[in-house]
Amino acid sequence: MQQETGSLDTGIRDSGLAEAAEQVAALAARHAAEADATRRLDSEVVDAVRKAGFARHFVAAVFGGAEGGFDELTRAVVRVGAACPATAWCASLSAFSARFASHLPAEGHRAIWGVSPDVVVATALMPAGRAAAVDGGWRLNGRWSYVSGIDFADWALVCAAVAGAPEGPPQLRFFALPKGSCTVVETWDSIGMRATGSHTVVVEDQLVPGHLSFDRADMLSGRNATSGVSAHNVPFQAVGGLTFIAPVVGAAVGALAATADALRGRRRTQAAELAVVRASGRIDAARHLVADNAAVLDGRLFTPEHMARNERNATFAAEAATEAVGLLVRSAGTGGLGESHALQRFWRDITSAASHVALQYDTAARKNYSAVLLGPES
Repeated sequence: MQQETGSLDTGIRDSGLAEAAEQVAALAARHAAEADATRRLDSEVVDAVRKAGFARHFVAAVFGGAEGGFDELTRAVVRVGAACPATAWCASLSAFSARFASHLPAEGHRAIWGVSPDVVVATALMPAGRAAAVDGGWRLNGRWSYVSGIDFADWALVCAAVAGAPEGPPQLRFFALPKGSCTVVETWDSIGMRATGSHTVVVEDQLVPGHLSFDRADMLSGRNATSGVSAHNVPFQAVGGLTFIAPVVGAAVGALAATADALRGRRRTQAAELAVVRASGRIDAARHLVADNAAVLDGRLFTPEHMARNERNATFAAEAATEAVGLLVRSAGTGGLGESHALQRFWRDITSAASHVALQYDTAARKNYSAVLLGPES
């Protein structure tokens, strides 16, 4: 199948996203408390995220996309996360969802981005439905939970099992559907990341054309038959939770700033000062590890060692951010837990986001990185 952009292009283009993120952050900060209370991002914030170029960051240039790099996106997400973690979470997923959708056949690319590179795709990575092959494509049914950003998405990308040979495991495939062909059930009730709109998507007996589906194994391996864009040809393991950890690190940066505001001008104790210093070290360590993950991806260092370390880095960064915000909450005292104080929102957002399966040692890092350190299990 012909590739849209020819041979693999490893050049990294500066799309200006990091600069645009400053404006998004300023706007998101003004709406953060309201978004937390209403469990919904303000439409002005959603429009700003789209206009800044998050959704188009990994889209092919042939469709007007930026073909951007991982480092630039990571810096932009961290910056927005310091203002509003829920906005950063949705911004990050809108970028990475386009990267996932790049594995669709060429006709699928035209269906999604033919009109605009700023189309927002919301992804359900975990398989939770069933699909059957029919003439012209697939018949799809299922219910997918925790689909962040589905409130304002234009497309949903969901993963489902396809019945295979009786003696073998089911094949897993992704399916892209226009938002109008799905039902959204508002089920998201977490105490943190309230405004991400991570609701449930229900699909009932929908016919999905063949050009709007691809094999999950291709995304995992990083093989892309229809695009030579660098970011479209990345093994899933190498990403190492970057999609989810960058907003968490941004939230930790915001929590540190909120604590400094709370303590500034007050009588300080040695205990409070010590807690802030200890927390700052954990946050800086997390930032460096996340930046290292982005550098591995932009440098295309897809060795088993580098990919396993990326997984370890993301899970450790989540742990460090969680520890840091705990220290900050204790240093700020009762005042930091007031409903009007930004610190308690950051605390809840980090606690909620760090529970994601992609940021857990047992599910994302333990086995692969222990093999790097200790050798294969005998």
